[in-house]
Amino acid sequence: MGDVWPMVHAERVALIGDLESVEDERFAEPSLCEGWTVHDVVAHLVDGARATRLGFVVGLARAGFDFDRLNAHGVARERGAAPRETLARLAAVASRTSTPPAPLDTRLVEEVVHGEDVRRPLGITYRYPPEAVVRALRLQVRTSASFGGAKEKVAGVRLRALDADLAIGDGPEVRGSALALLLAVSGRPVGPDELGGAGLGALARGR
Repeated sequence: MGDVWPMVHAERVALIGDLESVEDERFAEPSLCEGWTVHDVVAHLVDGARATRLGFVVGLARAGFDFDRLNAHGVARERGAAPRETLARLAAVASRTSTPPAPLDTRLVEEVVHGEDVRRPLGITYRYPPEAVVRALRLQVRTSASFGGAKEKVAGVRLRALDADLAIGDGPEVRGSALALLLAVSGRPVGPDELGGAGLGALARGR
């Protein structure tokens, strides 16, 4: 699994590059992550990059074992006074290889899903490495919702990526790009033409 880190590092650097020319006021725009601005998501990525196994456990205990509260504390801690400060913090941790107590592919989920959380509202188009997206999607669909995954949500549908050799599950089909499928199972909105298939209704009901 050591091959995860070069992909994670590359995605961090790519996102920083995409955001460097974005006007500060646009960081206040809502992201695809409900309740968070673009600036909040960038701060969350800093917090995630700094996370360690022990630090995560201690922080979760201090947050009363409330994942949402833990994340909110991390955003508040890492959000700079201005977007440039937060971007500089992300650059400073871009090459870190620490992780919370979770499968390493969760780092790919973080970088791809949160990357789109900020890119899409800002109108930034980016092509992710197919392997990173596929690995993130495979992890999400086998991880319980209680741990941030989509196992229960995708039960009873078949996901088929049109741009990768990927088909997961049984039931009515939901088809689209691997990225659109990943965003949809992660609870993010996608464009009306990005997904199709008889399983769309069942996937939506699984939210």
